Amino acid sequence: MDGFAAVDFAFAREVLQRGIAALYLVAFLSTLNQFRALLGEHGLLRAPELLAWARSSDRAARALRPTLFRWIRYTDRRLVALCIGGMAVSALIAAGLPQLGPPWLPMLCFLAIWFGYMSIVSIGQTFYGFGWEMLLLESGFLAAFLGSHDQPPATAIIVLFWWLLFRLEFGAGMIKIRGGREWRDLTALTYHHETQPMPGPLSRLAHLLPRWFHRLEVVGNHIAQLAVPWLVFAPLLGLWLPDAIPLLIGACAAAVIIATQLWLVLTGNFAWLNAATIILAFSVVGIPAGDDRGELPLPWLVVTSAVAVLYVVLSGQPLRNLFAHRQLMNASFNRWNLANAYGAFGTVTKERIEFVVEGTLDANPEHAQWHEYGFRGKPGDVRRRPPQVAPYHLRLDWLMWFLPLGHRIDDWFLVFLVRMLEADRPTLRLLARDPFHGQPPRFVRVVTYRYRFASRAEKRESGDVWVRDRRRTLVQPVSLHDVA
Repeated sequence: MDGFAAVDFAFAREVLQRGIAALYLVAFLSTLNQFRALLGEHGLLRAPELLAWARSSDRAARALRPTLFRWIRYTDRRLVALCIGGMAVSALIAAGLPQLGPPWLPMLCFLAIWFGYMSIVSIGQTFYGFGWEMLLLESGFLAAFLGSHDQPPATAIIVLFWWLLFRLEFGAGMIKIRGGREWRDLTALTYHHETQPMPGPLSRLAHLLPRWFHRLEVVGNHIAQLAVPWLVFAPLLGLWLPDAIPLLIGACAAAVIIATQLWLVLTGNFAWLNAATIILAFSVVGIPAGDDRGELPLPWLVVTSAVAVLYVVLSGQPLRNLFAHRQLMNASFNRWNLANAYGAFGTVTKERIEFVVEGTLDANPEHAQWHEYGFRGKPGDVRRRPPQVAPYHLRLDWLMWFLPLGHRIDDWFLVFLVRMLEADRPTLRLLARDPFHGQPPRFVRVVTYRYRFASRAEKRESGDVWVRDRRRTLVQPVSLHDVA
């Protein structure tokens, strides 16, 4: 570090800008493919209705976070245009083109995709209620002030990235320590690989590892999230000490965080959460710049310092939250999703219950032959190995995991069943398999199953990846006539 200029962190800036932009491209692509069926003009939860409610009163308007669609009427076509534009700008930044110009050029590009994606998240309701949405928004805002190749990155902005990484990792660690007993008695990962929202191709192999290994996983997690995050600030010592030792400590902290996140990438699908954490960890990786020190132009120093002051003002609540008895998880304390609180999996479910949606063409549901709808990511067919999906985000599949954890059936799921009865093509495109090939079923129903990974012996005998046992019929056979 060299006062106002983080001269040793040019490589870190390169990874941050290109990596965050690549995640925005994935996020806009996910929205382009799914938003209209989930939240569009004929979606399961209609965004236009939310916007109409927001326009109904000042109080309702204040409850809605900033979105472009408060000033421009929402249509599915405009949503598509926003996504395509966001993908184009994200691709340009990921390719490094705006960074070749003056610092205000990448700043404007990042602020454009940041506000464009916030416009989507603000009306995304439960389908966009995930911590990694806030993380992407906050990362994109900070990345806007990393500057261009004309000068070194500002120390203040690099430190704000460390503060973000600290809140992300330490907040997750504190949530676990304060959460379920399974994190304290080191048994959490005995269950997690099997019961996590969307297992990956290697999740079964991870689940079948010895119990002592799962205990070591939990210990490693606690070290990586409770102890190591404090070391991400070590490069600040370079202001008073020779750079080599502080930079080495910071790089070692980043290496531990990256290694644990790579294990999570291998054993599960958590959208872009792990990829974003890995990218943020590179903010701590400094490479000595030698004699080519560089300076910040005064106007850019003023801009980056103003952002730092803003964050000092906004960081009081998230700092208190980290040490609060009732710590909030994935919470935002302001309308702009800046200086948020993060965390995940304070408790781990011990068994996996799945809602299986079935349909039939038969006229008599009592003696019908039922066929399952297949989802893209969540377990269904017992012979199907879980796919690798992340960093792409399958929003419908994720919410299907949450349904059995609740005490009531969400309204969007009831609309989803109606869409199955209508053989609604946009909704069916969200699925991996329509057993009726576009033909409307006469009846649909929902059956609950308990799923567990097949043991090695069971896999050799049957070839099945999962073993499931039927629990009950949650939703009795229903037809469009019944719905009417």
